[in-house]
Amino acid sequence: MIHISARPRTYDLFINGNWRKPGSSGHDTIHNPATGDVLAKVAVATEADVQHALEAAQAAFPAWSRRVATGRADTLYRLIELIRRDSEKLARIITSENGKPLKEARIEVGFAIELIRFAAENVRRLEGNIIPGSRPGEKILIEKIPHGVVAGISAWNFPLALTARKLGPALAAGNTFVIKPHELTPLSTFALAELSVEAGFPKGVFNVVTGGGATVGNALVTNPITKLITMTGSTPAGRKIMAAASEGLKEVRLELGGKAPFIVMEDADIEKAVDAAVAARFMNCGQVCTANERTYVHTAVYDEFLTRLRTKVAALKTGDPLDEATDMGPKISAAELEKVDAIVQKAIGQGAKVELGGRRLTGGAYDAGHFYAPTLLTGVTAEMDIAQDEVFGPVLSLIRVKDFDDAIAQANNSRYGLSAYMFTQNLSNIMRMTNELNFGEIYVNREGGEAAQGFHHGYGDSGIGGEDGQYGLEAYVDTKTIYLNA
Repeated sequence: MIHISARPRTYDLFINGNWRKPGSSGHDTIHNPATGDVLAKVAVATEADVQHALEAAQAAFPAWSRRVATGRADTLYRLIELIRRDSEKLARIITSENGKPLKEARIEVGFAIELIRFAAENVRRLEGNIIPGSRPGEKILIEKIPHGVVAGISAWNFPLALTARKLGPALAAGNTFVIKPHELTPLSTFALAELSVEAGFPKGVFNVVTGGGATVGNALVTNPITKLITMTGSTPAGRKIMAAASEGLKEVRLELGGKAPFIVMEDADIEKAVDAAVAARFMNCGQVCTANERTYVHTAVYDEFLTRLRTKVAALKTGDPLDEATDMGPKISAAELEKVDAIVQKAIGQGAKVELGGRRLTGGAYDAGHFYAPTLLTGVTAEMDIAQDEVFGPVLSLIRVKDFDDAIAQANNSRYGLSAYMFTQNLSNIMRMTNELNFGEIYVNREGGEAAQGFHHGYGDSGIGGEDGQYGLEAYVDTKTIYLNA
């Protein structure tokens, strides 16, 4: 393992374009999940600090919202160039605080660029309408306008990309922005904030407050200055945010958990499907909302699929995420590691069979971090908890299905509805799937990974609203209707 030797930095809050001392002396300690090293000390904001950040964003809003769309886009383009310039540095920050392999962190930086770029490129496509009026000479104008101050609450699994996913469209649409990154992974968001100063962002347009959800998150959600809340995180946290926001009748966008089914039919390209199943399950140590959580394989190809899958999973290299050869790094924390292991042990108790893994990795460098073995389970049934509850870890559950109808029925037997996967060459199956598979985004004959121009959204316990693409950009504007008469 590579240990961080530099003295850990202490971060204040980023408010109104400057570093600001918090109102309390409390700090969170940020650890490297692979090594246990202390990376930084980060300020814990008070409610008064959140108020200062929101007031700064509110003060910056009039001038920023009146700036022409291309002017706002140009500011975002300057930020993109700086992210590109510092891409390797940012990737290493992501790896150090999150634990994902460096090669995956580089992909995340690239995705962050694409998310901001789409927002900048499409800001002039936030178009209104002119409708004939009901009186002679009257025109009805429906104009798209920014909400005002947008509050973002982000998760730890993609610390840079999730900030970029909210920052880009919020600012492009003319809003100002305050974000609370997750308390485990705030460093890449702070790095982005520093780049925003270099990019020439006006003071108050982008603010970062850190700390826990109970204090900082709740203060952001309930403050009357906040007009729109965009949150990525767990379903229980999303419910709390929605309840708190309801008091102020605030608009809420929630991207929450997932339990993606991965369906492999008898006519699928088996090698391609195996590669995709592994990629969709073990990327970022399985800590992805779109991850392959339930793998349904047609009985005609089940044995062949299992044989190839076992070989592929066994070949995964788990270890130092800064090593270019590493396929999978650690879990984000000890609590997350214990949660995953408890899910696996319960599945075993309910009758699942461990083909590979099923345990924490120990010994040598593994003892310093939160490493779990890539795990393959068979004998999983729909009645088991592991088939219903989100695992969010490196555990692939393989389930035999008898036909297409069985696969669809089991896949839809979930309270989540974010992502799904389908491998088949049968056009009839594909056409039926578009109508019958109840998930917001479906990957056909490919691994996961949203595109910046797509629309990332789910149903049920996976949240409300959505992000990315033109549909996601539209969420960051409101409408104003004007009955225009001379």
